Amino acid sequence: MSVPHARPITLTTAERRRLTALAYSHTAAYQQVIRARIICDAVRGESNAAIARRHEVTVDTVRRWRGRFADEGLPGLADRPRPGRPPRLTAVQAAEIKALACQLPAETGTPLSKWSCPDLAAEAVARGIVTAISAPAIRRLLSRDTIKPWQHQSWIFIRDPQFAVKAERVLGLYAREYNGIALGPDEYVISSDEKTSIQARCRCHPTLAPGVARTMRVNHEYQRKGALAYLAAYDVHQARVFSHRNAKTGIGPFMTLVGQVMTREPYASAKRVFWVVDNGSSHRGQAAADRLTKRFPNAVMVHTPIHASWLNQVEIYFSIIQRKVLTPNDFTSLDQVEDRLTAFEQRYNATARPFRWKFTPADLESLMARIERHKQKEQNLQQPAGCDNQPAAHALAA
Repeated sequence: MSVPHARPITLTTAERRRLTALAYSHTAAYQQVIRARIICDAVRGESNAAIARRHEVTVDTVRRWRGRFADEGLPGLADRPRPGRPPRLTAVQAAEIKALACQLPAETGTPLSKWSCPDLAAEAVARGIVTAISAPAIRRLLSRDTIKPWQHQSWIFIRDPQFAVKAERVLGLYAREYNGIALGPDEYVISSDEKTSIQARCRCHPTLAPGVARTMRVNHEYQRKGALAYLAAYDVHQARVFSHRNAKTGIGPFMTLVGQVMTREPYASAKRVFWVVDNGSSHRGQAAADRLTKRFPNAVMVHTPIHASWLNQVEIYFSIIQRKVLTPNDFTSLDQVEDRLTAFEQRYNATARPFRWKFTPADLESLMARIERHKQKEQNLQQPAGCDNQPAAHALAA
C-alpha cells in the first residue's frame, strides 16, 4: 500500500508575514496559534510526523490543517460553521420570559424592587413557562435584545411652566446677549451656587502614595473634623472664580459672596452684572432678585428653571473641585480644607479658560419639541377606548 505524501505548501510574502505574526501572537486563540505554527513548519519541508511530535498533536491533525491551508489558504485555518445544540427554548417561551423581564416585579406580585437573572429564572419556572432554566441562560436570552432589568436610571420630568423662557434667557447670556440684545464690553455674566457639606475626614492611618504596581492607598476609617459650605461665583466669559467659605449656607453668606465680587473692578463700575443662580433657598424668587438689586443697582439676578441646575456653569467648576481637590477626602482639619480650596482657586484662575458650552438655543428647541411629542403620545395612550380622539389627531397633524 502506498504511503500518502505530505501536501506541498507555498506562501506569498503577505501570507508569510501574517502566519508569522499569528504563530508568535500572545493574544490570539491557542488553537489558531498552533495551526499557524503547523503551517510554518510545513513550509520548511518538515514531515507530518515530526510536526505532530513537536506540537504534541496527532498526525491526522497536522494532515487536516496542512491540507486545508493548501486548498483554501489562510481562511482554511478557521473553524468550520457548526450547527450547535438545538435550542431548548421555543420562540413562545423566549418571548414570555422577555415580557416578564420587562414588567416591574411589583406588578406581578413579587416582593422585589427589580429583577435579577436568578429571580427571573425562578419566576419562569414557578409560572410554568419552562421546566428548568439557569440564570446564565436568562442573561444570554435577554442580551439579544439588550434587556437589563437589574439596572435602573433616575430621571425627572420638566415641570417648570416657564422652562423654555428661563432656559433661553440663560443660554442667551452664555452667548453674550440678553433678551435678544448683544451685551456690551462693560457687561458681565456670573454663575453662582453653593457646594454644601464639604467634610474634613482625618484618616486613622496615613495615606500611602502610589508606587510600582500599586495605586494610592487611603484608609477606610476616619474621624470627622467638621464640615463647611463652599460658595463660588464663576465669571462665565473671563473664567475667573471668586469664593466664600462658611459654616452653612443662607442669605447672609450668599450676599457676602456677592459683595466680594461687586465691590471690585471691573464689576463695581460695570453697566450690568448678571447673576445666574438656581432656586436654592438663599436666592429664590423675586424677593432675592429685589434684595440683590437694592444693594447693587447694576446687578441683575437670572434664575435657572426648577430642577435645571445643569444649566448653571458653576456646577462644572464644582465637579472639577470634587475630582481634583476633595477626592480622596483626607484632611486633618477644616483649616486644611480651606487652604487647599484657596490654593486651587488661585491655580485655576491662573490657567483656566472659559468652558466650551455646547447646549444652544437650537438644542433647547429640539428638546422642547421632543418633550411635547412625548406628552402628546402619553395623552393618546391615556385616551379611553371609544372616545372621540379628534383633538389629539389634529394636534399630531399640526
